[in-house]
Amino acid sequence: MIRSLLKIAALLIAGILVYNYFFGTDEEQENSRKVFGQIRGVVSSVGQLVQSEKDKFDAGKYDAALDKLGGVYKAIRTQARHVDEKVIKRLDELEGRKAELEQELNEIEASDQQAASAPKSKKKDAKAEQAKAADQNRRKEALFRELESLVRDSDSLLQDAGN
Repeated sequence: MIRSLLKIAALLIAGILVYNYFFGTDEEQENSRKVFGQIRGVVSSVGQLVQSEKDKFDAGKYDAALDKLGGVYKAIRTQARHVDEKVIKRLDELEGRKAELEQELNEIEASDQQAASAPKSKKKDAKAEQAKAADQNRRKEALFRELESLVRDSDSLLQDAGN
């Protein structure tokens, strides 16, 4: 119900803006131009943000973070004889999560490489390609959120191990 009301409100606002842009007074036309200019700026900023994150992903940002976590886990394990058994169990669990994230990262990278090397398809397959690209972006976002969670949990483990 609320979603429908929001859609109707968005369409109504868009309709008013378009009407004012073409048929409004000089002041209304100027306001519509400003709004469209601001919308263009927001879309451009979002596009730049997505491109920046994609570049970071392609440059191995997540690989480096996972490698650093691996080094931290190794250091904790070497000091394990001085640490509580509960910490060791948490460390094992975190290392398992790290391995799962690495596997997911490898799958995403393989899929990206496959998509990049595949020949461009015809118009009817464009929607399928867009859906695949959207799915890849969702997978990357989920991977990033999981990586952030893993880093927070690892930090908590380090604090617990230090005490």
